[in-house]
Amino acid sequence: MEKEISCPLHYTMNLIGTKWKPLILFHLLEGNLRSGVLQKKILGISNKMFTQTVRELEKDKLISRKVFPVVPPKVEYELTKRGKSLESILKSLDTWGIEDCKS
Repeated sequence: MEKEISCPLHYTMNLIGTKWKPLILFHLLEGNLRSGVLQKKILGISNKMFTQTVRELEKDKLISRKVFPVVPPKVEYELTKRGKSLESILKSLDTWGIEDCKS
């Protein structure tokens, strides 16, 4: 993805501003997760949307995907260094949501 120099917020929102991306990134803050486990943590996401979203996150170098050569196939996702740099943003969004739900 080409960087938007004129508006940093626009650039950031293009990377993480969909319905599912922040949720996937947030759950990966816990550490590496197998594909099925990660998908189960994201309530309401379809298989197709999960696959599309993790591919976009991988393309943007926010997560990495590791495939293990076993049967049945085992796939794990983890945050990259770039993805981990979003930790404070994601945790702030979570905290804001907790506080707003209380009011």
